Amino acid sequence: SRLNYNCDNNMIKTHPVFRSAAPFASFVVLTVALSFWSSIHITLLVAAGLLCLLLGSFLADDRSRYWANVTKGLGQPTAMTAVLLWLIVGVYGNILKEGHLVEGLVWASHRMVLTPSLFTLAVFLFSSVFAVSTGSGFGTINAMSLTLYPAGIALGADSALLGGAILSGAALGDSIAPVSDTAVIAATSQEDDNGQSVMDIGSTVRHRLPFVFIAFIITAVAFLLSGHLNDAPARVGDTLPGERPEGLALLLPTFAIIALSLFRVHFFTSLAVGLALAIGIGLGLHLFSADQLLCLIPGRVGGAVIDGITNMADICILLMVVVALAQLLVTGGAMQYAVQRLNDRNIHSPRRAELLIFSLVSLAGILIAAVNTIANICIAPFVNSIGRNHALHPLRRTTILATVICTFPFFLPYGGCVLLLQKGVAASGAGITLLPTDVFFTAFFPWILLVIMLIACLTGYRRNPS
Repeated sequence: SRLNYNCDNNMIKTHPVFRSAAPFASFVVLTVALSFWSSIHITLLVAAGLLCLLLGSFLADDRSRYWANVTKGLGQPTAMTAVLLWLIVGVYGNILKEGHLVEGLVWASHRMVLTPSLFTLAVFLFSSVFAVSTGSGFGTINAMSLTLYPAGIALGADSALLGGAILSGAALGDSIAPVSDTAVIAATSQEDDNGQSVMDIGSTVRHRLPFVFIAFIITAVAFLLSGHLNDAPARVGDTLPGERPEGLALLLPTFAIIALSLFRVHFFTSLAVGLALAIGIGLGLHLFSADQLLCLIPGRVGGAVIDGITNMADICILLMVVVALAQLLVTGGAMQYAVQRLNDRNIHSPRRAELLIFSLVSLAGILIAAVNTIANICIAPFVNSIGRNHALHPLRRTTILATVICTFPFFLPYGGCVLLLQKGVAASGAGITLLPTDVFFTAFFPWILLVIMLIACLTGYRRNPS
């Protein structure tokens, strides 16, 4: 599952660099514009990508070769690996949701919390657990903003800190979860020195775990201290409506997936074990019925399995379109030209190469903050090319990519994660108006992770994995 970065010399001759870059560049410009206009929708991005591909064909001297390269990009093993993963993870996440995992987390937080500051910390912890379980930052934000956020407001917690805690937990899970699209794209896009293989997900998760863990500890302390300034005795009463303590049992499949991945069991095998455990536990504890998993009636199908696949269909199509756009960069010579120009700028040390990668990934996160997955897809080939040219270990490249890409989209006011949180809070009935700018400084984890990775690039900490 790797991208082919060998340039087609005939394509370079017949396609000037700016022509091969035009479709991809146009897509990035459209994505950034839609982000600022708050008009981001996955289907709209698919339409934008298709439009750029169609318009790009009019710039091609050889349209047959142009479309041959587009279809080659659509079938890239990297893209197909991510598509298969997302479809399975979509089903897995829906099963956890159907099995009342969120309600179990609400029950646990209600039983553990005595003060607003501790509740804010609990929101961060449970958002992190849910994000690691599902691998979905968006899914975590949506679930927690509708459940834990209004509960926190009722207990007297600070509204901005609560929002920041949810965003921080979502960012943590997205950056480290073996089932997240971030983990898959980062691992499968970074080739070894000979370009014959890519990193396995378990190894990449293990390598970046120390960075994420340090950020996690600092973030937990920051939420505890910040919330303490507004502390008052919280109201702890009877079980809240919708609480399902037995839903916590569905954390076990996630622990199994993480453990198997860390022990280098093939990721899809680990995920299959997790799915089987989730279904067995859910049915055994009567958290859901077989009909809720898969409902087959004349003229209609439904259930968690079908909904999970349907929910992931748009992002899978978008991934294929973006990879096709990136393929034009490679075959048309634009990738080679850009990397060569960057290499000419006195990048004569691993530190400078890492700082360049850090800067490019940060720029992608800022410009394409609407969906960090798209930013990840767009910048990953550049990270791979620069890293290979300067002999940076693929694990190191993967760590920088997977962590930095999970920072800016989680606190910028026009970021998709922030806008989703705002919509969730508005729909939660908490009686709070949360502005996108309110959580700019309270989303502690992405800020702290960004600083930690910058320090790591400057100092070379864990630059050469043993």
